[in-house]
Amino acid sequence: MKPAQQPVVFDSISALHRALGLPKPLHPLISLVDYSNIKAETSELEKGMLFNFYKVSYKQHFNGKVKYGQNYYDFEEGGLSFVAPHQLIAATDPVADYSGYTLLFHPDLISQYPLGKNIQRYNFFTYSANEALFLSEKEKNVIIGIFKNIAMELESAIDQHSQEVLVSQIELLLNYSKRYYSRQFITRQAASNELLIKMEALLSDYFDTGKTLSTGLPTVQQLAEQLHVTPHYLGDMLRTLTGQNTQQHIHNKLIEKAKQMLSGTSLSVSEIAFTLGFEHPQSFNKIFKRKTSLSPMEFRQSFN
Repeated sequence: MKPAQQPVVFDSISALHRALGLPKPLHPLISLVDYSNIKAETSELEKGMLFNFYKVSYKQHFNGKVKYGQNYYDFEEGGLSFVAPHQLIAATDPVADYSGYTLLFHPDLISQYPLGKNIQRYNFFTYSANEALFLSEKEKNVIIGIFKNIAMELESAIDQHSQEVLVSQIELLLNYSKRYYSRQFITRQAASNELLIKMEALLSDYFDTGKTLSTGLPTVQQLAEQLHVTPHYLGDMLRTLTGQNTQQHIHNKLIEKAKQMLSGTSLSVSEIAFTLGFEHPQSFNKIFKRKTSLSPMEFRQSFN
């Protein structure tokens, strides 16, 4: 059996620069790369790359493909993508022709600032590549403008304010990206609604066919995998469209089914709880009361 290829691990931004045939970065903890400046042979990197720093990329006129996890994504339309430290990414087309920018920044750059603690709130760092952010012309100009501000700051003499300015620009970039993702969920409403409909169908299948009796309650991870999206992307999309996250949708469907069973069957509360995937009836009672302000028995008695 052919041994699995190991990804190339980059612990520092300087090491990645060397591999791409780029000059030494102007700052050890942050760099802005113009793709048109990459001249080095990169076929060695096709087996995979793993960065120990953040990567935010805007790709334009991309004719190749990128492998992210088990999926391939065609960037022909161009888009903004995000990679957190320790995520595997691999270029699969050595003759890919694209232009754009990549911002690289090490966690140490932001560790002493609020962004260091808050960056996990930007869920798009866990999105997969096929969930990239596509920008309008106006939005592209805003993002590229921030990239240029970062480039200008890096080319200036470093002083006691440099790091604070750079971190503030990164935070601005991420906040605009968060806003634009919310816009994308709405403007691509047909695709988002289709995803919502598929999720509702999956939940109905779980609760109406008795799957919960053998598999337990569906989880956010299970739904996301069946819908071929990442859990955070699914949650953010639902929150934008409906104001509720994935777990709340699961609980809504659960309560809907529980009400049907309490009002239309003679099953005991414990039997209903087990049928709906609960190991302990007390857990079912707790969720039901939290959602309806009534215990299951009180709800059933209201029909008598």
